[in-house]
Order: sequence, then C-alpha cells, then structure tokens
Amino acid sequence: MQKSGIIRIKSIFYNKNIAPYIFCLPFVISFFLFFFYPICTSIYMSFMKVITLDNMEFVGLKNYSRLYNEHFLNAIKLSTIYTLSMVILMMVFPVTIAGLLNSKSLRFRNFFRSAIFVPTLTSVIVAGIAFRMIFADIESGFINSIIISLGGKAVPFKQYYWTGILIMVVLAFWRDLGINMVYCLSAMQTIPEELYESARIDGANDISIFRHITIPSIKPILIYILTLTIINGYRMFTEGYVYWNEATPGGNGLTIVRYIYQQAFQKNDMGLGSAIGVVLLFIILTINLIQLKSFGLFRKGDD
Repeated sequence: MQKSGIIRIKSIFYNKNIAPYIFCLPFVISFFLFFFYPICTSIYMSFMKVITLDNMEFVGLKNYSRLYNEHFLNAIKLSTIYTLSMVILMMVFPVTIAGLLNSKSLRFRNFFRSAIFVPTLTSVIVAGIAFRMIFADIESGFINSIIISLGGKAVPFKQYYWTGILIMVVLAFWRDLGINMVYCLSAMQTIPEELYESARIDGANDISIFRHITIPSIKPILIYILTLTIINGYRMFTEGYVYWNEATPGGNGLTIVRYIYQQAFQKNDMGLGSAIGVVLLFIILTINLIQLKSFGLFRKGDD
C-alpha cells in the first residue's frame, strides 16, 4: 500500500502536464505571499485611517489629499533628481568601462575587473559609514582636508541640498558601477568576433565599431540596467539614511521611501504611509512602461 502511494506520487512529478506547474509553485506562492498580498493590503490601507490592524476607519481619498504638501513634493523632487543622475551615470560609465576591459590588448584586465566589481559585495551600511567619514562636515574630513589644503573652505556636505544629493549619488555609483559593468561585459563577450573583423576590414575605427556594433548588440542589457536603475533610484532609502539617520535638515536626504518610513513607522500613520507607497508604485510603473514602450519591447514583431 505504501509502495503504491510512492509510485503514485512519482507519477505526478514525472507527468509532463503536471510537473511544470509543480516546479513553478514555489515562485507562485512566494509571489502572492510577499508581493501580491502586501500590494493589495497597502492599497486597501491607503483608504483607511489605521488605528490598529484590527481597527480601521474608512476615510476615502483623504490620505491621498494629504500628500499635497511641501515634504512629499520635495521627496519626489529629490528622488527624481537622484534617479536621473544615476540613470545618466549608469548609461555611460559601465558600458564604457566594459568596452575598455573587453579589449584583449589591455594588460591586467582581470585585476581591473575584480577591483571595479568588489564594491558591489560591500554592505551599503558599512560603505555608508566610510563615506560619511570621507564627506564629514568638519575640517578634518577627508574631502574637506583636501579642499582646505588647496586654499578653499570646508564644505558642510550634509547641510546643503545639492551637495547632499551629490554624496548620495557618489555612494550609489561606487556600489552599482561594478555589477552593471559585469552585465555589459557579459553581453559584449557574446558578440560574434566576425562582426568586428568585418567592420575593421571595411575601415571602421574603434569608436565607430563601439557605436554601431557593440551598443546595438547589447541593447537588451542596457534596457535591463535602465529599468533596474529607475526602480532602485525611486525606492532608494539606505543611501540617505546612512548620512541622515536621525533627521533630514531642510529636506536633505528625504526620499519617497524615507518619507514612507517617517509617516508609517515613526509617526504610526499607516494609512498615509500606504498612500505614499501606492503613489510610488504608480510612478515607477508609469516611467518604466513608458521607457519600455519607447524601446519597442511591446511590439509583437519587427515591422
């Protein structure tokens, strides 16, 4: 009896019609448990005044109307500037560096690849502590000591709006450059060598080859990097928190996710926090759908 039961179970797993669904089941369960259910709950809570999780009062669009305030608009502005800066940097430097490191004539290229990739493995919190010391507002800070030695004055990086964005971008760029470089490098190594040889026979120089062969060939990877950069840019939290862990003076470091943290957890206003999260989801989804459509990813086939 036990043996027949085991045989029946094996037959289910080896069934070509059932096995694919069984293998997909862990993903489906995790998706609904950790993504779909929280999203639906957040949308539901955004229309509520949350006193406790068992005691909610329907308030309609009141939480969304409360979003029209100086702090939220500043958070959107800062997150957008940060994301745009990261998009520009991630669309230029990783692919350029990958192109240089893909050259067979470059000596120690494996060393340079490893050196650029290592920051990706570093914890943002640990790196943030180091960068906080580097960009310290005091005169003995690393960057300020260099500025003073050159005859300048110490810069309070965390006190000014634009320098605050700068130090967040520098930290994120230092961390993300390596992994995006690896993405581009992996894509470049799949390009047939015959394409480069044919271009050189036709008299094309390295810049023309890079522009007309390399870039179009790795377009899917560049779209992937662009999409991830937009998502990570708008949901950025840690890079700002390591610099301003107590407060955000003058709105410095106040990103959208930081504003969610302040309202939902520090002020215990889960309804407003949920509304901010829904708006953030809409912003990211809208921007990515527009950029993916502009690259033609929704076309059924080539014209």
